[in-house]
Amino acid sequence: MSFTVTVYCASSRKVDEKYFKATLALADELLRKNAKVIYGGGAVGLMGAIADRYVEKRGRIKGVIPEFMVKVEWAHPNVDDMLIVTDMHDRKKKLIENTDAVIALPGGTGTLEELSEVITLKRLGKFSKPILMLNTDGFYTPLNEFLNKMAEEHFLSQDHLNMWQLIDEPHEFWPAINASSDWKRGISSAQV
Repeated sequence: MSFTVTVYCASSRKVDEKYFKATLALADELLRKNAKVIYGGGAVGLMGAIADRYVEKRGRIKGVIPEFMVKVEWAHPNVDDMLIVTDMHDRKKKLIENTDAVIALPGGTGTLEELSEVITLKRLGKFSKPILMLNTDGFYTPLNEFLNKMAEEHFLSQDHLNMWQLIDEPHEFWPAINASSDWKRGISSAQV
């Protein structure tokens, strides 16, 4: 069975080593089952780490990067399957096209934007696949608490809290995928 995972992650070189270790451990988990990765196309930070591991192990990886990032040489030079798109909007669209799951590794505003958009698309019935957050050292705990606060205050329904899962360790990825089911709910007339 072929399985494709979209990975959202940071391009910062300055993040703590624990995030690099978790990224490589996730890459190894995905490679173990020959999963294809779709990622943001970058050559440095956590993006570079996952791409380097996939290239080294001859895994199937596809980068999706906007043209302006290619011009400033941010694209990973050793990822052969690199889709160059016009802008960030196209990139986000292509990142989730034909994927079986999304996982957000710790990241900055770009990762947060991608994660927020895919959760919103799931809420609107436009994306049905599992969404996971790799909660390395509690990185996503505050975001999860904020999303729970939205449900408490009725900006989301309690049911919407099932649209994503937090996993603490990379080895929890496959059990989380196996325990999840496609989101079949579409948009309804009720706001929450």
